[in-house]
This record gives sequence, structure tokens and C-alpha cells, in this order.
Amino acid sequence: MLFLAQMVTGNVAIGLAALGGAVGVGLAALGAAGAIGRNPGSFGLVFTTALLGMALSEGLAILVFFVVGK
Repeated sequence: MLFLAQMVTGNVAIGLAALGGAVGVGLAALGAAGAIGRNPGSFGLVFTTALLGMALSEGLAILVFFVVGK
């Protein structure tokens, strides 16, 4: 029975990590779209920074998936 509880706990942690990654990517895209909308000339710098933020957020979610999944 303890093994079942550990599996459920691990799955909840992986789900929360995926949720956090999705929220992080969404917030980065929201901020980038708003910044580019206000100042279209800053597209390159804002786009690069947003992509970096999205990659770090997704990377953390993937890392948790593999570490907690084992």
C-alpha cells in the first residue's frame, strides 16, 4: 500500500511541475507580446529574452519529470 501512495505522490509532483512550466511559458509569452506591442522596434531583444525564459521554464519542468519519475 505504501508503494501506491508513493506513486500517487510522484505523479502529483510531476503534474505540478508541468503546470508550473506551462504557467511560466504563458507568462513569458504574455509579457513578450505586450512589450512588442508597445514598442515594435524592440522585437529582437524582447524575443530573445522571452525564448530564454521559456526554455528555462520548460527545462525545469522536464528535469523534474525525469528526476521524480525515477
